[in-house]
Amino acid sequence: MNSTFTKILRIILGLGLLFLGISHLIGYRFLPMYIYAGDTAVIYEKLSELGYILKIVGILEIFIGLMLILGKWVPFALLLLAPISVNILLYHLFLDAPGLIIALILIALTFVLIYKHWKVYRPLFH
Repeated sequence: MNSTFTKILRIILGLGLLFLGISHLIGYRFLPMYIYAGDTAVIYEKLSELGYILKIVGILEIFIGLMLILGKWVPFALLLLAPISVNILLYHLFLDAPGLIIALILIALTFVLIYKHWKVYRPLFH
């Protein structure tokens, strides 16, 4: 559970979430908006206009990222991250194909870490 491989994956995932969470909070877009077109542009624009959705997502990503980096409550952090990862994957699969590679990496890291901590989750399925 605490192998070097798992620690590296956990820290990489945590740093990525921390970066994305901070970018949501400060409104920094590391990708230019003009690359979004059609439904993707409309959805992102509406979420930005609401004001609170992206901030809540940013706070969750920072919280989960810090838990992963610090190694505290990692199974809980992964439990919170799983539905977010699936939603990010579906968003990029159906609306924003160029971002699909990053979404696949995110979901792969999440589920590899869930697999590594499966002993903790096993009682949930009995």
